[in-house]
Amino acid sequence: MPGRIAVEYDQPLAAGGACSTRQAWARVPPEPAPAERAALRQQIRRLLRQNDAVMVSHYYVHPDLQDLAEETGGLVGDSLEMARFGRDHAARTLAVSGVRFMGETAKILSPGKTILMPDLDAHCSLDLGCPPAAFSAFCDAHPERTVVVYANTSAAVKARADWLVTSSCALEIVAALAAAGQKILWAPDRHLGAYIQRETGADMLLWNGACIVHDEFKAFELQALKQQHPQAKVLVHPESPADVQALADAIGSTSAILKAARQMAAKEFIVATDSGMLHQLRAQNPGKIFHEAPTAGDSATCKSCAHCPWMAMNGLADLARVLATGANAITVDPALLPRARQPIDRMLAFTAALRNGRAAAGLVPHLGAA
Repeated sequence: MPGRIAVEYDQPLAAGGACSTRQAWARVPPEPAPAERAALRQQIRRLLRQNDAVMVSHYYVHPDLQDLAEETGGLVGDSLEMARFGRDHAARTLAVSGVRFMGETAKILSPGKTILMPDLDAHCSLDLGCPPAAFSAFCDAHPERTVVVYANTSAAVKARADWLVTSSCALEIVAALAAAGQKILWAPDRHLGAYIQRETGADMLLWNGACIVHDEFKAFELQALKQQHPQAKVLVHPESPADVQALADAIGSTSAILKAARQMAAKEFIVATDSGMLHQLRAQNPGKIFHEAPTAGDSATCKSCAHCPWMAMNGLADLARVLATGANAITVDPALLPRARQPIDRMLAFTAALRNGRAAAGLVPHLGAA
């Protein structure tokens, strides 16, 4: 298949133990010529109106999809913002530019809506690295623990969880659970889990997963880049390794990184997250300079080179096609929907309480294994 590339990711042989290297694939859509790009953008605008549809685009997808979402009344955001927006918007159809778990989450929250994605084969290494059967066995082995899973997981894994979190609310939720005396079973990202464990002091048992993008940031190369740009502040996503986090001036989710770049007085930044973020960072901060954090040394190879190959599968032509034909509609097993929605609703209720200045301590029940 033209443009198809192999993608390696890790999958634990046993929870918390060694990992084997597995291989998936991604395809790279061709870049449209300027005239084709303009025509596709106009076609998508028309199809959105005709289909009572709205776009939701993640920060990591192509700038064309981010810009078009904003221009047509949709949203560019992180997975928590996308979840809220999709649940609350009146449109009957959501066009989700991102990776598959994001479309599934939208469908779980809005089962009566049509959820379309440009490419259903756009996966996530964290999702692939946490198979439902193996994760269920991990939960069975530790029934005394509250199960907290990251958004980057399948509907089946979410259905086994007590809580869903994103990187923008994980610290607060785990801290509340720990304060209530609960022990945590965490999945799938080990770097984010270890960061939360350090920050909260919670008793956490970690699944051994990682994001192929963030896992490749290298502390020794980041230190060298800092020496080249001594005035630059370092912004790091907590899915990055601990030694990379140790060099950060700010650690946080995609939305937190955007906020830090706006609010910090620095004019120069080094950014350790997917390079798709640079579009919004530069658009929101004219006059500031942003450098990609290094994923490897000179002449070395890397799996992702700071950009998710599955996020890169989203393109204008495929979005126009699915809006025109209704292809690539997300489905979720109806038997999973009620149970998968509970941990998401808990997260949204918790974060809403925090936004409104209400105490959230009463929102942290332990459900036990499903």
